[in-house]
Amino acid sequence: MAMTVEALGNILDEASVSADIKEKVLLVARKREAEASSNGTVAKKPKYQTSKDNIPLVDLKANRAAIQEEVHEAIDAVWESCYFIGGPEVAKFEKEFAAFVGAKDCIGLNSGTDALVLAFKALGIGPGDEVITQGNTFVATCLGITNNGADVVLCDINPDLRTIDCSQIESKITSRTKAICPVHLYGHPADMDQIMAIAKKHNLYVVEDCSQAQGSKFKGKRIGSFGDASTFSFYPGKNLGAWGDGGAVTTNNDKVSEYIRGWRSWGSKVKYHHDVKGGNSRLDTVQAAILSVKLRHLDDCNANRRRISQRYTELLAGVGDIVLPKVSPDVDAVWHCYITETSKRDALMKYLNANKVGASIHYPIPIHELGAYTELKVQAPNLKVVSEQAPRLLSLPIFPELTEEQIQVVVGHIKDFFKTDTH
Repeated sequence: MAMTVEALGNILDEASVSADIKEKVLLVARKREAEASSNGTVAKKPKYQTSKDNIPLVDLKANRAAIQEEVHEAIDAVWESCYFIGGPEVAKFEKEFAAFVGAKDCIGLNSGTDALVLAFKALGIGPGDEVITQGNTFVATCLGITNNGADVVLCDINPDLRTIDCSQIESKITSRTKAICPVHLYGHPADMDQIMAIAKKHNLYVVEDCSQAQGSKFKGKRIGSFGDASTFSFYPGKNLGAWGDGGAVTTNNDKVSEYIRGWRSWGSKVKYHHDVKGGNSRLDTVQAAILSVKLRHLDDCNANRRRISQRYTELLAGVGDIVLPKVSPDVDAVWHCYITETSKRDALMKYLNANKVGASIHYPIPIHELGAYTELKVQAPNLKVVSEQAPRLLSLPIFPELTEEQIQVVVGHIKDFFKTDTH
């Protein structure tokens, strides 16, 4: 195998070769390396191989290997166009994703968090208002509310589905309530029939948090098409993930669309004409190009996630005290996470991690127990299921490329743990 320029430089340093001679030698080495590359004689990197000996929670390298040629072509097209901000690739992805979701419009943004902030802002939600959401969500849901000056009202969850408990929503509504924010957590849609009915009855907005559920359906209809505004995160580990950060709002409301499109570019619809005090929340062009490629594969990837979740459920039935996730017959879940429940959560996670299985926790601390939301501690008595489940939940590895062999390894370690359980 040919010596790399870097390795040659290290050898010259160890030999105390003078700087000017070293530079001349390296110059020749770089030239020969470039010539060899142009002749196609440089060895290619070996194709990425999954491993049964080290199974991560999410394997982004496996996903990259499956589509990297398509993605590289898309990135090269951006380089050639030099449209690094905005441009046709962003507009193309927005159109594609709106059509995929079944919404009138999609506005590409820099993150799922900004998508939440701007969705509430566009609906005029601010100081003095309240928004009802669920107590087991990720903090970004609540930041979208409080960063607009509104107050969070937490609702308990359905113990089986871990989505918002619709039977409790109406008891949380006051004269200050302006919106309901269901979270399609772990890739399982909330009961949108009940939520939309309650919202209509009380004249409330609905903002869907779809960050973990791209492609899922409720009664055959894609999530992200029900609410007044729906927010998405394209963080790399999501079902539809960029190779950086990104987000979007989908909506059927022209006023919401117009407001966010202006706000994301310093409040300007026309260059240098700033109608509102906006910000800079635009989706990067390279990320939009990557997302367009990955969107083509999303349904197939989600189908793989469903297959993998079914295998876990079949193989882990009756093992230890593990409670396996349930699915409503009304939904097509997309399994962003495979969440189990056990009284031995911490010990099992430690055991799996020691055996190089990337089990993790989503999320270890409920919203009302976070330091950022100490004012919500008073709501704890109404969040019994959230509080009871938090120390028991454990996420197992799940990603579209997870192999049957890897599944068997994960399950095998879990069975071994409970067979020899002295924890």
